[in-house]
Amino acid sequence: MTPEMKTATCPFSAGMEIDLPIDKLAFGGKALGRVDGFVVFVDRALPGQKVRARITRIKKQFAEAQVVQVLEQSPAYVTPFCPHFGLCGGCDWQDLAYEEQLHWKRLHLQDCLKHLAGLSPTVIQPTVPSPQERFYRNKMEFTFAPAEDSACLLGLHTRGSTDRVFDLEHCFLQSRQSPEIVKEVRHWCGRSLRPAYNPQTRRGYWRFLVVREGKRTGQTLVHLLTSDQEDRGAVERLACHLKEQFPEITTLVHSRSRKKAHLAAGGAVRSLWGPGYIEEHIGDLRLRVSAHSFLQTNSLAAEGLYNTIGRLGEFTGSETVWDLYCGAGGIGLFLAPKVGRVVGFELAAAAVADAVTNSRLNNLTNCRFVAGDLKERLPETLKTRSHPLPEVVVADPPRSGLHPRVVEALKELAPRRLIYVSCNPATLARDLGLLKGHYEILAVQPFDLFPHTAHLEGVVSLERRAGGARG
Repeated sequence: MTPEMKTATCPFSAGMEIDLPIDKLAFGGKALGRVDGFVVFVDRALPGQKVRARITRIKKQFAEAQVVQVLEQSPAYVTPFCPHFGLCGGCDWQDLAYEEQLHWKRLHLQDCLKHLAGLSPTVIQPTVPSPQERFYRNKMEFTFAPAEDSACLLGLHTRGSTDRVFDLEHCFLQSRQSPEIVKEVRHWCGRSLRPAYNPQTRRGYWRFLVVREGKRTGQTLVHLLTSDQEDRGAVERLACHLKEQFPEITTLVHSRSRKKAHLAAGGAVRSLWGPGYIEEHIGDLRLRVSAHSFLQTNSLAAEGLYNTIGRLGEFTGSETVWDLYCGAGGIGLFLAPKVGRVVGFELAAAAVADAVTNSRLNNLTNCRFVAGDLKERLPETLKTRSHPLPEVVVADPPRSGLHPRVVEALKELAPRRLIYVSCNPATLARDLGLLKGHYEILAVQPFDLFPHTAHLEGVVSLERRAGGARG
């Protein structure tokens, strides 16, 4: 329950239209208004608007609604720049002035820490803006889907849907080149006599197209993911076609997936041409990134994030740092020149291989990387002391946050300082609530790595409380 959802009697029924002033943006991106104290969450509305909204769903403590008409416009409204806005699920806030986006992201982080974890940090800094508001993403995933009136769809998911896909023609998130690749692949695959994959029937061939770009190197990796049907000829013919059409693509790879879950992750990756990876630069760091490696999606903003981690660590040059969920090694390698040694932990073996390669590319000899599931590896390393124990731990987990066994291992490990990098304020708040008896918050810094969306990145610096073990 959010703090807005006070007990009140529902004054309306599903299908009713009501005139509603919009008070704020709630965590997750929906707008919020009230009728006689009863909360209504409204899709695609902005603070400062007055809207006519149709009630679509009623719950015990709140209702949901959709905008029928904007009666009074918000001072923060701006004209969306993408023709797909409203249909596409990629951008929620394209019609909200960028300064207001930053304002609400900071408030959402603050509210999550306060209401979900009972934490009230003294200072939450203003949100650091993205250096670029458009064409900032270094990775985009596009989904194939069957269609009745065309050979196949290829694009992004529609707003609020996990199974509906629309044909993408324009996009301002990655680059001008990226939508052109999408359109060419869709056209070619539509004539290939191989159907798009249907996750309901688990039949079909084409599953995903992933485009990765080095924003500072200009290199481009295209990754085709198909089902496990044996038909390499189609993929190879498409690869040759794209090589002719887009000479700026530096490598193209293919992988097959047997997974029931419709996720853009395949098995073994084979390179059809090019080296099978691209390189990216963050600050002075040179990073090699392969198809399944993790790297912060906004390369230009990541440099500021990494610098902040380095500042909050207050490193003296001799510390051992553990980098949890290290991906291709970006954060740990960035810190390596400032510390004594770095040990990175990561589940994906391919990402660990990239991290090892990246340490060599940057002539960093004080880094080691460990492959395995953290909830198993961390307790095991604590028990065996197979690596020096850290003075500082940096954790950059997925949206699901820290596994409970990782939280317990951190309590036992008790590093002097913990720097938590989060892409989900709700799970961040949950984990900090579990750690607050052992650590106190020193600083909270929100970053905007995803302009025009409700997503934000938060960096929290914590220090071990007196008497918190590891003397």
